[in-house]
Amino acid sequence: MKDGPRRAYAYVGPPELRATIRPDSAGRTIGSAADLATWLSGRGAAEASEPFTFVVALDGLLRLAPRRSEHVACAGGAKVLAAGEMGFAPTAGGWAVHEVTNHSTGYCPDLDSWHAVGSALDLAGVEHPGRFTHGVVFRRCEVCGERSIVREADFVCVFCGSELSAVWNAGP
Repeated sequence: MKDGPRRAYAYVGPPELRATIRPDSAGRTIGSAADLATWLSGRGAAEASEPFTFVVALDGLLRLAPRRSEHVACAGGAKVLAAGEMGFAPTAGGWAVHEVTNHSTGYCPDLDSWHAVGSALDLAGVEHPGRFTHGVVFRRCEVCGERSIVREADFVCVFCGSELSAVWNAGP
């Protein structure tokens, strides 16, 4: 994976969620295909069929947690290079990513966070689609301050109706 833009995303979600983070709540670090296989083998069949919560930590490594985990918990409360959901499918050689998205309302990462995701997966030796299979566009309204998901390229705030920025501005 060719290196691309690297931006550290701070948590922008509800403060009460950050307050519940424990030091041992960070997601499982995946540094190799063997790490992934070991972690997935501990999941039940139903859980393994769903996407998982993921972050790419500032060290460039992938961290996974069960789907209903908060991204900020998976990150141990820290800034991240990427966040979203990731699903895996078995292959002849192990596991491969079959779906991946940047959907994290706690971090609101831009689409260019794919570079960190692809690099973390390449480092771990895990096959992937080379892009987000579903990319989410986040923007913060300059008028009301709310963060929105842009749907169908309609850059209008769902809270106040104001025009949203064409460039990423969902961070602090």
